[in-house]
Amino acid sequence: MFQNLTFRSTCPLSNILDLVGDRWSLIIVRDIFIGRNTYSEFLKSPEKISTNILVDRIKKLREYGLLDYRKDPIDRKIKYYYLTDKGINLYPILSEMSIWTKNNLPSLPTHELAQEGFSNIAKHGLQVHNKNIMNDYTKKRETLFELTS
Repeated sequence: MFQNLTFRSTCPLSNILDLVGDRWSLIIVRDIFIGRNTYSEFLKSPEKISTNILVDRIKKLREYGLLDYRKDPIDRKIKYYYLTDKGINLYPILSEMSIWTKNNLPSLPTHELAQEGFSNIAKHGLQVHNKNIMNDYTKKRETLFELTS
C-alpha cells in the first residue's frame, strides 16, 4: 500500500504529513466522521473544495488505504465513502488538532459540533471521547456495509 510512496525522511511526523498533510485530506476524513459520505455531500462542506481537488484527494486516500467506498445497490453511480480502520485511527489526531485550535486561537468562532465534542471531552476525558467516536463510526460503517451488500 505505501510501497510506491516516497517519503521525505524517516521522521514519523514528516511521514504522516506526506500522507494527509495537505489542505484537504483531513477535512474529507472529518466530513466522513460527521456523516458526509458521498461526493456531493463533500462538495457541500463549508470549506468549498473544488471538484478536481476532491477527486484527487479521494483517489489518494483510497491508494493509502485510509478510505474506500461501496456502491449504492439501486443506483450504482452513487458511491458511499467510508473510512478503513487506518482512516478511523486518524480521529485522535483530528481531536488533538481541534483542541489545539480551541486553546491557541480562542477568538475564532467554534462550530456547534466541535463545541459538543469539547463538552464531551470535558465530561469523559479525551481518550474516552476518542474511543467512543471511533466505536460509533465503526458501527455506522457496519450498517453501511449491510445496506450496500
